[in-house]
Amino acid sequence: MITKLDFVGVPTQDSDRSRAFYVETLGLRQDPKSDYEFWVGETCFGIWEPEKQGMEFKPQSNAHLALHVDDVAAARAELEGKGVEFLGDTFDTGVCHMALFKDPDGNDLMLHNRYSPRD
Repeated sequence: MITKLDFVGVPTQDSDRSRAFYVETLGLRQDPKSDYEFWVGETCFGIWEPEKQGMEFKPQSNAHLALHVDDVAAARAELEGKGVEFLGDTFDTGVCHMALFKDPDGNDLMLHNRYSPRD
């Protein structure tokens, strides 16, 4: 019945600030037809302001969006150089490396690289 994920909605209180973070800091590809949509491979990030829809703003938490990178340590160092603060050390699960951080609105994100298939 469900065939794919069309987009991930990322709540914000300031769409322009979020656009700058996702495009300039993280380097996501801007959608040429939308100021507030960005692409990670085949997945669209849609920035939206819940308060403009009459809803309370709450950052997305405890469901870290896993952003694939080839080298977590190198990507982390680059983002730290741009002022991104990470939540603790990078950790190794035995099959992948993960480094947790937040966007300017407090939404949970993660740099991720699976280096070994699960047995």
